[in-house]
Amino acid sequence: MNPKRIFLQSHQPIKFTFKQNRYDFIVEELPIRFSNSGNFMVLKIQKEYTSTWDLIHHISNKLNIKQNTIGYAGLKDKNSTSIQYISIPIGKSRDFKDINSKLIKVLETYQHNKQLQLGDLVANRFSITLKDVEQDDIVQIYRVISQIQKNGMPNYFGYQRFGEDTTFQKCKELVYGELSYPDKKLERLLINAYQSYFFNAWLNKRILLSKAQNKNKLLQLDGDILNNNIITGLLPGRKVKRATKEAREIEKEFDDMFMHQKGSRRDAWIFPKNISNKYIEDKKWLVLNFDMPKSSYATVFIENIANQNLKR
Repeated sequence: MNPKRIFLQSHQPIKFTFKQNRYDFIVEELPIRFSNSGNFMVLKIQKEYTSTWDLIHHISNKLNIKQNTIGYAGLKDKNSTSIQYISIPIGKSRDFKDINSKLIKVLETYQHNKQLQLGDLVANRFSITLKDVEQDDIVQIYRVISQIQKNGMPNYFGYQRFGEDTTFQKCKELVYGELSYPDKKLERLLINAYQSYFFNAWLNKRILLSKAQNKNKLLQLDGDILNNNIITGLLPGRKVKRATKEAREIEKEFDDMFMHQKGSRRDAWIFPKNISNKYIEDKKWLVLNFDMPKSSYATVFIENIANQNLKR
């Protein structure tokens, strides 16, 4: 089970070139407010072609500290230029310049009273360059962006959530104890991917139901669980509230009641904000700038514009 994402737009697919690299995919975390006092130093770091895990490993080696003492607010793609926030114990703060390298640079530092945890950010700001964008498609792209600004879009997990060698069966065998990995971070990622397969498949079915009713938003069903008036979908596991009534009839098709890992719920619909763009006519480049809620995927926004799944 690795369903392709389905979109509510009805326009014909738009062709352009999109590649994740340090020039065309730039992301910056918008952080929480720091306390300016406490036992932790927060580092604002710019990195290129370096995953968050690689960054943590690098900091651990350079500062001679355990990886579990290094906090982070979000996971950022390797194939990008990204600015993210990392916390270290204040006792190691004097050595923070040792972290700098050809691909990693500490931009600013702050003091904070807590170790950063995943999710300690407000949003993510992106600058993405699409290439080979034909002049004839610009009006249609702007029209689609306007529709997304007004109606929102499905909050799928993007293809980055699923590793190139990750399969649903492999994830299931891990969850059910038939496989194990010495790398606990890899295990956690595969468990997350397993939950994400279910969520994406569920969201596909709900979108098809909405399209059948000619809706430009997700159709609410009796028994849906809402978060700030947004329909949520299930990430299967223990200690998580399930939908009821009509909504549960669909949800239970994409549930695993035997999973002992902790579950949660995820907003099924999101609204990109602060969208701006610039078309460079002589190069046929379209530069898009926008903010996305934490834990959402800029690549899914691009797929909604294209109205097709993009390859990694």
